[in-house]
Amino acid sequence: MRENNNLKYISFILFIFLSNLIISQNDLLDEIDYVNKDYKVGLSAFKAHKIINGQSTKQSSEKELFLYVAHRFGSINGGIKTLFGLDIANTKIEMFYGISDNFQIGFSRESLKKTYTINFKNKITSQESNFPLNISIYNSFNYNSSDFLAPGVDLSFFDRSIFLSQLLISNRISEKLSFQLTPSFIKRNYNEERILFENDVPVFTTFDREYNYALGLGASYKINKRTALNLEYFANLNRVENSPNSDPISVGIDIETGGHVFQLIFSNTQSIDDVSVILDAEGDWTKRHIFFGFNILRIF
Repeated sequence: MRENNNLKYISFILFIFLSNLIISQNDLLDEIDYVNKDYKVGLSAFKAHKIINGQSTKQSSEKELFLYVAHRFGSINGGIKTLFGLDIANTKIEMFYGISDNFQIGFSRESLKKTYTINFKNKITSQESNFPLNISIYNSFNYNSSDFLAPGVDLSFFDRSIFLSQLLISNRISEKLSFQLTPSFIKRNYNEERILFENDVPVFTTFDREYNYALGLGASYKINKRTALNLEYFANLNRVENSPNSDPISVGIDIETGGHVFQLIFSNTQSIDDVSVILDAEGDWTKRHIFFGFNILRIF
């Protein structure tokens, strides 16, 4: 008798799960298979909330909840000893929720720098309103809780806080091609000093600025109904000359399945949090110092 009850309980759970999965699949597939001669109406410029590492103009509609899970592995130039970086992983988990059709709130935590983030995305206008551009404002508060930020230094909450503001401007140029421009401003309250050697003499220098300006460029080309090729680049406009970091360059492929968007990524940054992606890219494409990773976006 107990086995029958257990079987009924398990069947009920599976029924609920499969029903939710089918509904989610239909919702997303309706958008994927959308056919309209006016490609500027009914479809966003990008399928995911992020082009690759940076934000896109896509956001959650009212009462839509998205789960975003991201992994970045170690550099592929580690070779077979690290299984081309797969032994080393950085993870970020994030939730996006639509307060309204025009306002989204998110919360995340990244493992590499133990960074907690609260973010807000506000849609200003879109091509659906017969305006030629999609425009959103993105702001985030980031808190770096890592013990490695300044070993031996007692940093305050203010010192560990970082602020990011971005203007997201995209355009769905054709049924297949979309572009985005992302002017960005970042304020760091703590700038780490590091040691450089000049004529064998150790010299302390600051590699970071308090106020940082960057310009992001993104593009997406739709290969077929469920696959797209993405490119992304952030140019740091006032980086210090002796900075060991590079401008992030990323290539990704979107693969859409019912209820999910998978993004396969190659980039010269292992970081996933908004600020570190832009400012702290540690890799170099010319030296095969490249990081493989993926994003998974799931709607509930």
